[in-house]
Amino acid sequence: MYSFYQGLHFFQRILQTLPMSRTLQFKTIIFDLDGTLVNTLADIGLSMNRALEARGVPTLPLQAYRGIVGWGIRRLAQSALPQPVRENASLVDAVAADATRFYAEQPLVHSKPYAGIPELLAELRRRKLKIAVLTNKPDAVARLVLAQLFPASFFDIIHGDTPDTPRKPDPTSTWEILVELDSTPRNTIFVGDSEIDVETAHASGCHIVAASWGFRPRETLESVGAEHIIDTPMELLGYVT
Repeated sequence: MYSFYQGLHFFQRILQTLPMSRTLQFKTIIFDLDGTLVNTLADIGLSMNRALEARGVPTLPLQAYRGIVGWGIRRLAQSALPQPVRENASLVDAVAADATRFYAEQPLVHSKPYAGIPELLAELRRRKLKIAVLTNKPDAVARLVLAQLFPASFFDIIHGDTPDTPRKPDPTSTWEILVELDSTPRNTIFVGDSEIDVETAHASGCHIVAASWGFRPRETLESVGAEHIIDTPMELLGYVT
C-alpha cells in the first residue's frame, strides 16, 4: 500500500510543477483545525499552563503558544517546558498527559470558529464538495470540538491524532482520507495556517491554500513555499468555482 502511495506522490509532485489553476475541478477540501477552522489558542494554552503549574514548572504567556502549537501534544509539552528539562522524557510525557486531560475537560471555554468559517463550510456543502479535517489534535478531542461548534453534516471525515498513524506533515493520513473519499491529490486543496500544513500538502501532492488569519504570520507561510495564501475564509471560493 505504501509503495503505491509513494508512486502516486511522485506523479503528483510532477503535476504540481504546473501552476495551480482556478479552473481545475476540485472536489475535495482538507482543512486543518486549530488556527484554520477554530481559534483554539487560549484553551490550548490554558490547559498546558495548568499542566505545567501542576508539575511546579513556570507557565507561558498565552501568545507564546502561537508559534509552537500544531505538531502534536507531546511536542507542545516539550516546547513549553524550560530548556534544561526538555529532554526529561518522563516529565514531558506527564505534562502532555495532564494537558490532554485538562483540555478534554474544558476544550471550549474560549474557542470559537473564525469569522466566515461557518458560512464557507455551508457554501462548500451546497456546492457538493467533500470536506475533511486533518489535525494533530488528539482524535477524541478534535471530534468533540467540531461536534460542539459545527453541524455534523459539514464533514465527511474527521481525522485526529491516533497512536497508530503518523502525524502531519507525514502524508499517510492525507492519502488515507483521499482513498476513503475516492479523491486524488490533483483535485484536492489542503487549507491550513502553518508550515506543518504547507509541508503536508507538498508531501502528499495536494494543492495548498494557506490561511493567514491563523497562528502563523504570512511571512512564515511564504518562507515554506505556500503558493497561495488567503486572508479571509470566503476567498477560498475563488478556487472552487
